[in-house]
Amino acid sequence: MNTEWFNKALEVFAQQVCAGEHKQILWVLDGAGWHRSDQVVLPEGIHLERLPPYSPELQPAERLWRLADEPLVNRSFDTIDELEDVLTERCVTLLSMTEEINTGTDKLSLVAVKSVLSISGATSRL
Repeated sequence: MNTEWFNKALEVFAQQVCAGEHKQILWVLDGAGWHRSDQVVLPEGIHLERLPPYSPELQPAERLWRLADEPLVNRSFDTIDELEDVLTERCVTLLSMTEEINTGTDKLSLVAVKSVLSISGATSRL
């Protein structure tokens, strides 16, 4: 992830949730470098609030990692395309796991997964 990708994620997310003048969204996130960059472009209606350092228990999306990285654990990939294929397949799987995601996190996490798929163009490959 980098600031360019984060900006794209913010843009797609804002569009998908219809953020704007009449719908304000507060996005709580960790202190990753790309979240703190002065090059972050906030779409209208999106506001960012950083969590305190070392507080993953306050970030519901952190609970997604055990679901997201399951196919990557103890594996190596010969090419970036092979890794991308596995990640795309996992994202599609996550889209069908709405109950697990909603129970373990919050409903906006599912929107975030869909935003990442949209940005990466993964949905057009399926």
